[in-house]
Amino acid sequence: MPKVVITGAAGSIGGKLRRHFEGLGWPLVLLDKQSRGDPAVLEADLSVWDEAWVRTLEGADALLLLAGMAYPHASWEEIVPNNIDLVLNLFEAAVRARVPRVIFASSNWVLGGRRFDVGPLRPDTPPLPVNAYGMAKLVGERIGRSFAERHGLSVVCLRIGYAQREPGNQPGPHMHWGLWGQNMWLSDRDLCQGFEKAVTAPAELHFAILNLMSDNPGMRWDLAETRRRLGYAPQDGAKPVVTPEVLAEEAVSRDGWAALLSLGSFLMRRRR
Repeated sequence: MPKVVITGAAGSIGGKLRRHFEGLGWPLVLLDKQSRGDPAVLEADLSVWDEAWVRTLEGADALLLLAGMAYPHASWEEIVPNNIDLVLNLFEAAVRARVPRVIFASSNWVLGGRRFDVGPLRPDTPPLPVNAYGMAKLVGERIGRSFAERHGLSVVCLRIGYAQREPGNQPGPHMHWGLWGQNMWLSDRDLCQGFEKAVTAPAELHFAILNLMSDNPGMRWDLAETRRRLGYAPQDGAKPVVTPEVLAEEAVSRDGWAALLSLGSFLMRRRR
């Protein structure tokens, strides 16, 4: 059974994965900045290097890098220490502790600017983040590639879809971001399956960036590489529910994105 370190263990996704892995009987080390009263969670500010928390990684088979600011409207002041410095620290700590695999929780926000494009969204689709959070996740993927190439780490970056914090994580028109949000729905059991398979994938898996969504009919997110590289077989999927409110949100967001693109084009012309 693999020994797994979960950072961000007191968060929503961390809690779901913890319960799933405990059900498998896997030994776990749980780290978070705040334990939230859970004595099993070791408190550590991972954005600050400390040999005390680094030593807790020793003997692990995989490190799950979930820690960091987990909302898309986070400011750069929040993002730099918690989603960039922290990521660098954990990759460096994994190398020093000889952890063979790091699984980095990336995000669909790396491709947030592709919302109103057409065509499939694959791992090799050119990134287009629209906020500090998405940009930091892209940086995390590049850090992962660098450590895989220079230090021999096996690194799996999972671009996680829309896994709601609310109990039950049910899909539907209540989800944010209109049809875009619904199409990215990721059920709890598909989330857990994806991370389980990332932990247990063959050692030959050197580096991969993979989409992780449920099998939602008509979605643009391409799961072919996730299926091929991990053997991922999503059990759930939901077709978006279209309501007048959902269509109104789509229209407002599309108009806003068009205005932003127009402004960007105008500013570029002014610079020439």
